[in-house]
Amino acid sequence: MKIVVIKYNAGNIGSVVNALERLGYSAEVTDDPVRIRRASKVIFPGVGEASSTMAYLKARELGELITSLTQPVLGICLGMQLICRSSEEGDVAGLGIFSEEVKRFQGELKVPHMGWNSISFATDEPLFRKIDPGSYVYFVHSFFAATGDNTVAVCEYELPFSAALQRDNFFAVQFHPEKSGEIGLQLIKNFLEL
Repeated sequence: MKIVVIKYNAGNIGSVVNALERLGYSAEVTDDPVRIRRASKVIFPGVGEASSTMAYLKARELGELITSLTQPVLGICLGMQLICRSSEEGDVAGLGIFSEEVKRFQGELKVPHMGWNSISFATDEPLFRKIDPGSYVYFVHSFFAATGDNTVAVCEYELPFSAALQRDNFFAVQFHPEKSGEIGLQLIKNFLEL
């Protein structure tokens, strides 16, 4: 299996690669469109700011590439938000794979939402195979995808938001599986075994 982690100005690429290695897999970190297209699995990680990251992707034509992929793709955190329709962070249009909009947490909520929180999901979701509903995973984010047609897992932080999205070959999680212990490793393993 050829696993590619998309290289761009994101902050958690090393953690994702380390998680893959703990599972016994190696991955290539690249922004080369040919290598990304040839991969059997693609991971689109992200810690950063939406508008500057979208500008980076557009400048390198990576946005068009990502939307055209037909193999399984996993977006993580900002990677999930960027493949939604739009984001309030920098008032930027996303890649539009998911129809959900990304909004900023409002009111008196402590931002970023950081730490361990439980998620709920239907037990037949392939990304969550061998994971119990109510399991705790690690979040760190100030923006969230609203719940919608593509929501497959939900978390609550005063209001419900999409903890995971799925449409066709695109899977995405708001939390950080690479920082979520055995639960996160199981989710990554599930993705790689799709």
